[in-house]
Amino acid sequence: MKRAYYYYIVVALVILGAGYYWYSIGKSGQNETRYVTAAVEKGTLATSITASGNITVDQSATVDPTIDGTVANLSVQVGDSVTEDQLLFTIINEGLDVTVKKSLVSKDQAENTLESAEISEDEAEENYDIAIKKDKKDGASYTTRELEILKDKIDLAEAEVWEAKKNLAAAEASYQNEISNADKRKVTAPINGTVNEINIKNGDDLGKSSTSSTKVTPIIIGDLNTLKAQIQVNEVDIPHVQIGQKVTMAFDAIPNFTATGKVEKVDSLGTITQNVVTYNVTIGFDNLDNRIKPEMSVSASIITNAKQDVITVPNGALKTRGGNNYVEVLKGQTPQPVNVGIGISNNTDTEIVSGLNPGEQVVTQTINANSNANANTNSGSGNRGAGGFGGGGGGIRFLGGGGPRD
Repeated sequence: MKRAYYYYIVVALVILGAGYYWYSIGKSGQNETRYVTAAVEKGTLATSITASGNITVDQSATVDPTIDGTVANLSVQVGDSVTEDQLLFTIINEGLDVTVKKSLVSKDQAENTLESAEISEDEAEENYDIAIKKDKKDGASYTTRELEILKDKIDLAEAEVWEAKKNLAAAEASYQNEISNADKRKVTAPINGTVNEINIKNGDDLGKSSTSSTKVTPIIIGDLNTLKAQIQVNEVDIPHVQIGQKVTMAFDAIPNFTATGKVEKVDSLGTITQNVVTYNVTIGFDNLDNRIKPEMSVSASIITNAKQDVITVPNGALKTRGGNNYVEVLKGQTPQPVNVGIGISNNTDTEIVSGLNPGEQVVTQTINANSNANANTNSGSGNRGAGGFGGGGGGIRFLGGGGPRD
């Protein structure tokens, strides 16, 4: 009986010991703090400003005849390529022919009037010369008054010639103008380009459309080789935008496609919309893709600063304490705070100018199982956050400070 009694005691002690061991292991696992880390890297860091807008045609022309008439022989469609002086359509207006004929008659009459005036001038001068010669030969054949009258006739004839020449010049100008108007019945393309818009059809009366309160331009032609992106940049970011800066562009209408270009123009005058001030920025393409069309929506990222061969860490690793910037470097299983000097930042990374070396592991997140939540448990004032250092998604920030390693 005693042996059986001792046997049960031993078994019970073994079970209790094993239970305590596994309980201790479990408690140790529950209390373990884990760290999410990222490697300190060396590479290129760029800051940018993001804004949106639309594709515009830099060189375009409107086809809007100044004469009335009926549209006929419309020979182009939207999307057609045209060359300068190519016939687009004609205008039926027979009244212009009548006007040309009337102006021609007026011009002919003016020519006849001038011819008659010049003949009268020649006769007046001839009569005066004859009188002078006769007076010298016969002696006092004409009185002084008679000679004055002959001289006055010359002056009057000269005035009539001058007036006739002026009237002829006006008549000729009017005639040429009417011919030019008549020629406008053949409407041609003013530039090389693509037909972007047509708002007329054969049979339309241009006279009626020109008096309408909702008048539209008959045809618009644009040179699609001059497409530009025009974006609106807010007043906070515009001081950082300069001509020549590189830009990347994305399009809602063209998935998985990115275009590149440069800033070509920055407007000096802004536009106020709902108390928000924006400035137009024009971007030229490095290479035009034929999928890009006028009026497409575009999202542009203007690179405002870029540094090569710089040490960077994720923004989530940065913390502040006592006005200093620091990170936690994982040494074995223990994070150690290290003061750092920082430079430019974007939405994801920050430049480290002192305090770290490439390859070191910095803590970006602390996971404490007891708290049932993910948290940064350092004694500082907390994580700086991942981004948000600038307006408009740009993330521009120039920071200094920091100090040596602890």
